[in-house]
Amino acid sequence: MFEALDQLPPDPILGVMAAYRADPNPAKVDLSVGVYRDEDGHTPILACVEEAQARYTRSEDTKSYIAQPGVPGSNEAIRELLFGSDHPALQSDRVRTVQAPGGCGALRVAAELINRSNPNAVMWVTMPTWANHLPLLGSAGIQLKEFPYYDYDDHTIRFDEMMATLSTIAPGELVLFHACCHNPCGADLNPAQWDAIAELAAERGFTPFVDIAYQGLGNGLDQDAYGLRVLAEKVPELIVASSCSKNFGLYRERVGAISVIATTPARADVIHSQILNIARGLYSMPPSHGSGIVMTILTDTDLRAHWIQEITAMRDRLNDLRETFAAKMREKNSPRRFDFIEDERGLFSFLGITKKQIHTLREEYSIYMVESSRINIAGISHKNVDYVTDALISVL
Repeated sequence: MFEALDQLPPDPILGVMAAYRADPNPAKVDLSVGVYRDEDGHTPILACVEEAQARYTRSEDTKSYIAQPGVPGSNEAIRELLFGSDHPALQSDRVRTVQAPGGCGALRVAAELINRSNPNAVMWVTMPTWANHLPLLGSAGIQLKEFPYYDYDDHTIRFDEMMATLSTIAPGELVLFHACCHNPCGADLNPAQWDAIAELAAERGFTPFVDIAYQGLGNGLDQDAYGLRVLAEKVPELIVASSCSKNFGLYRERVGAISVIATTPARADVIHSQILNIARGLYSMPPSHGSGIVMTILTDTDLRAHWIQEITAMRDRLNDLRETFAAKMREKNSPRRFDFIEDERGLFSFLGITKKQIHTLREEYSIYMVESSRINIAGISHKNVDYVTDALISVL
């Protein structure tokens, strides 16, 4: 049966991770995998998560299936986190949310929903976009096209070119936006740019699809949702895929959700029924543990306040590392400027160096990154920033 299958190469990031683990150099640095790390290079369990997990576990008296939409109360809590408590779309009862196994699960369920609605659907994605967007969305049958977003040479957003392309998109087509902390480039739209995009979406009639995986790690919980919220005010229909992996540190628990804004509450109910039917065919019933932790945190005043403190500390550390890295490169008279690093947000940025330089960093200094030169800022620390910047300058 399986004789026709060929060996596939490892995922580029997973391959780098494996090489890093096998490297005996005590000074090695991993700038590849996209997880938050503390100053010691560890991905910690948040204190609020430990407490919420203990409470939720104590409250469980069965391991039977939960309701198909998800842990009771979790979807309402996620909707409020995304849109704010008084958003017009919520007030008009046009939003429906269903728990999914991670942000990836939410993306895939959304892709199947789109394919059911329109088997000839076209979706535009930023150039570049997260690599896994392509198989998650494209293998569901959606035709993917790219629109200009990031200038690799200037490390800026190609906003005029982007708007020119979006102005040609036909009504009924979809456009995938990163809400904040763009993966892989770290360059985010500002509020004025989001306002312009929202006006254009309403005018052209295309459907925004927002992927929000890093809320709270850019500029703040509300600030990072600005684009999502202004789009939701301007357009009649909107799709959102959200994740709690990064901002709650719940990577392995796979906590995500798909939210859809419809034209009317009745239409929202129809869409909700379709999402549940799609989920039934993909993974049948949702897990409860991670979503139960998130629900416990978001619905408890003290735990929510503790979480906000912890995510603020994570965000401040990332932004401080960006400033420190750029300052070190200036102080050391680097032949190239890296000031753009401190202007970007989230975990990721492109260094903009060549594959040869990337290989030299790996072979001579045990500094690991993917071949696009995307780095995870959280892999830098105040302990290794001099080592990393000295090595980088040596290969420029």
